[in-house]
Amino acid sequence: MSAVRVRGVTASYTPGVPVLHAVDLDVPAGSTTAVLGASGCGKTTLLRIIAGFVRPDAGEVEIGDRLVSGPGRHMPPERRGIGYVRQDGGLFPHLDVGGNVAFGWDRRRRRRREGVEDLLELVGLDPRLAARRPDELSGGQQQRVALARALALEPDVVLLDEPFSSLDTGLRAQTRAAVAQALAERGATAVLVTHDQGEALSFADQVAILRGGRLTSVGAPRTVYEQPADLAEAAFLGDAVRLEGVADAGVVRTALGDLTVDGPPSRGEVEVLVRPEQVRLRPPGDGAVGAVVERTSYFGHDALAILRAGDVVVSARVRGSELPEPGDAVSLTVEGPVRTFARA
Repeated sequence: MSAVRVRGVTASYTPGVPVLHAVDLDVPAGSTTAVLGASGCGKTTLLRIIAGFVRPDAGEVEIGDRLVSGPGRHMPPERRGIGYVRQDGGLFPHLDVGGNVAFGWDRRRRRRREGVEDLLELVGLDPRLAARRPDELSGGQQQRVALARALALEPDVVLLDEPFSSLDTGLRAQTRAAVAQALAERGATAVLVTHDQGEALSFADQVAILRGGRLTSVGAPRTVYEQPADLAEAAFLGDAVRLEGVADAGVVRTALGDLTVDGPPSRGEVEVLVRPEQVRLRPPGDGAVGAVVERTSYFGHDALAILRAGDVVVSARVRGSELPEPGDAVSLTVEGPVRTFARA
């Protein structure tokens, strides 16, 4: 499968108002990259430029060893070897599932029922669904059929335009897992755009953060989450506790005690990032800092406690079975190193 390379891509819909600003992105062959960003940041525009639906104002796009978009060149979508899965699936309502999957095949190949059945099995669907109409399927099944149709023509690259956002929570996770497995089995190169942080971090080999039309971070999910470019990015990627501190020789002094700095030692006044999963709750008096539980949120598998420690509000993620009650007195400790940023 082919790699995708984007170089210096700038795009705008209104003259002088860029949606994308000189974007550079590499998607290794056979991998999955999630482009993560808030609504309106330009992520779908980037996907449509890779597909060939939108011509950029400047920059280049390569798929494998082919330049498909650049100065004086714009290869049409149908010649790029792209599979595109839309948010709504985009299935043809007048065709059954088998007809949708085999739509791009020539007449002779369309008669190969076993080819359709193999593709349905690949995306985790019962081959007997081939005779059903799209409106007889659940939302998750429709999205898997859309992926099977995209894979039917053995594309160089599969582009996924927020394909799980309209599904409910349980179905979203199930469908996402099936799609990820199907892409991996085909060794496909894939680009997913999403505004869901958990989806990006769990689905992709690489996460690219797009903010205001600019890529601010690109890396492995764990690296992007644990080493954000700044506090704003940290907060976008997940719950964050922000503290003020004074750093010296690899240690930062904060309202939650002296904490070890993750990364190069810094000096002077800094802002400190603590993730809620780093905060540990202990019985009163059994920790560095006393606190009172203000409110809680229970999610079943885990829970979030909001606490006040003096003038500081702290979030702590705990097991659901260990969730304290509002008004409880506890002690806090912070586990592991923390990130620091220059104070604005």
